[in-house]
Amino acid sequence: MNEKEQLVLGLIRENPYLSQQEMAEKVGLSRPALANIISSLTRRGEVIGRAYILPEKKAIVAIGGANVDRKFHIEGTVRLETSNPANVTTSVGGVARNIAENLGRLGNEVKLLTMMGADHDGEKIKKHSEKFISFEMTEILPDKSTGSYSAVLTHDGELVIAMADMEIYKELVPSMLTKYEARIVDARCIIIDLNAPRETVEYIVNLARTRDIPLAVIPVSSPKMNHMPDSLQGLTYFISNKDEVETYLQRSLKTEEDYENAVSEFLGKGVDHVVITLGEAGVITGHKGKIERLKAVPIDCIVDVTGAGDAFVSAFLHAMLQDEPFLEAVKFGLYNASQTLQCDTTVREDLSVNELVIWREL
Repeated sequence: MNEKEQLVLGLIRENPYLSQQEMAEKVGLSRPALANIISSLTRRGEVIGRAYILPEKKAIVAIGGANVDRKFHIEGTVRLETSNPANVTTSVGGVARNIAENLGRLGNEVKLLTMMGADHDGEKIKKHSEKFISFEMTEILPDKSTGSYSAVLTHDGELVIAMADMEIYKELVPSMLTKYEARIVDARCIIIDLNAPRETVEYIVNLARTRDIPLAVIPVSSPKMNHMPDSLQGLTYFISNKDEVETYLQRSLKTEEDYENAVSEFLGKGVDHVVITLGEAGVITGHKGKIERLKAVPIDCIVDVTGAGDAFVSAFLHAMLQDEPFLEAVKFGLYNASQTLQCDTTVREDLSVNELVIWREL
């Protein structure tokens, strides 16, 4: 019996009613890896019966991007058409992946449905994320490169140029998703970002509507708004920033009345819960015909804006899935965004399963 098997067996002896997710967290494994160990112990007769298994929570399925982000910080004055001394920082990203990690750290079982290449970047994403995310629904394409985003920045953080290689997500088509349909329709909630092609977003919206599964559609940028489905009927959550909403509605939003009309339009199209994020100006929300504005959580210093929007989305959805009232869930999202703005990682490393309790006690 190896060390991991001995650890798992010890946990079962101490508390035979631990869930697989709880055991996986205690021994530092993914839940699927833990399940394999338990299956092996059962086959060998080390575990008899199923008393230790609690009913598994249904998983959240996140569909969309999983990228590696690289930022090149030029040390001096930018000089075109020549080599510039720079230092590079690398991190894992992608909207669906970021949201999935946040939700995993909050104690949810999350499966990521995405495409990655058989390359170093794909391995980096998996190694960083697998403690919090299941990759059992991730497709590896040997002839494609894992999605990447590369930005060249001046020494004071201004963007010079950015390049996004998202070609691999063109392969995220409905015919590929059908092989996972049984797991998708069993989801506790589905989240899809607009890295997915329009036809795939349409497929998921129709599937969720037919099976009455909570669904969140999350834009990733203004240019990707052309991936929005024709019909928003049955869409549970739509969370977007001002620029993305303006692109979708094809008009600018300047006044409070403009924002309220935009929220009303999404509600009229059949969306149950609408949130438009406005950065330091907070959010404007809509649910059951009621439109309200909430302020952002004040902070002293912004360290990095990367990942703050994804932090809001994930905390908001987590609270909704915990049956928190709508506006309380929005406030929890604002709190997580504010905490993420003050750290130098895309997803807060101190985010925990007790975060709702911590927030209520503040």
